[in-house]
Amino acid sequence: MGPSALAHVLRPLTQAVEHNHPDLLVGLASIDDAAVYRLNDEQAVVSTADFFPPVVDDPYAFGAIAAANAMSDVYAMGGEVLFALNLVAFPDTLEPEILSEILRGGSDKVAEAGGVIAGGHTVTDKEPKYGLAVTGVVHPQHILTKGHARIGDVLILTKPLGTGVITTAHKRDQVDDADLQAAIASMTRLNRDASRLLRVSEVHACTDISGFGLLGHAWEMSLQSEGGMRFEWAGLPWLPGARRCAEAGCVPGGTGRNEEFLNEHIRLADDLGEPERSLLFDPQTSGGLLAAIESAAWPTLRERFEEAGLPCWLIGEVTAGAGIEVV
Repeated sequence: MGPSALAHVLRPLTQAVEHNHPDLLVGLASIDDAAVYRLNDEQAVVSTADFFPPVVDDPYAFGAIAAANAMSDVYAMGGEVLFALNLVAFPDTLEPEILSEILRGGSDKVAEAGGVIAGGHTVTDKEPKYGLAVTGVVHPQHILTKGHARIGDVLILTKPLGTGVITTAHKRDQVDDADLQAAIASMTRLNRDASRLLRVSEVHACTDISGFGLLGHAWEMSLQSEGGMRFEWAGLPWLPGARRCAEAGCVPGGTGRNEEFLNEHIRLADDLGEPERSLLFDPQTSGGLLAAIESAAWPTLRERFEEAGLPCWLIGEVTAGAGIEVV
């Protein structure tokens, strides 16, 4: 669902009185990536769910992408994955071997995360869909949330952008195979190691980039923080072929919904054309972590990412103004 429709649907639910549940540390009242429920002074459960239709043709790759995407919410909260349940919708007109490969891809990715598939649920549907309900664990005092970014923080991103336009181009047979494979490698890479590196830094806010795009998730972060956000267009990292796909008009349907919802909260530089605008609102699948950190912590964090062989980019800052700006 687009952000506007989702906000409308959830509005009645967010009126529930969460203070009657003191152990629900993060719930519907917060615009965050997962629910967090405290078990005791040392442990809290992180719970999330995500599923969607295929974004690539290869069943195994689709399963791995969907699993990495679902588990990303746990990592965005600073947690570790314990186990997951398969969520499956599958047509009775397709070969069951296809579903076996989807589930194998998901299972292998969960195992890579150190977790296990513990069960699941299937329904018959006209279109295949797959994802996970994920259970993780986090220390109650070390939860990463979208809120609390501070003016003067720098904004860092741990994966390049552009999966939406690339997978849309793939559906239209308009993408180079090398570019598609680069996107698949990015989407299947877990955010676990990036999350672990962030946890030992001065992180004030964190989220993962998914269907609302970079600007949508940045706006959610700024909404719960003390300032706005400014991004440098020239500093944004893109997957190989992303700009070419955008220029060819391979734009997902969610792009327009994201832009419509965010229009009044976003200020874009006048020299950004339509392809650039579409990339900024591009819905991502299994994107990276966006974090607001102390500016003084950036050099050390960058070194840690380099030593781990992981990408990380400084893409903006938290400002005293309101809303999101791209210059």
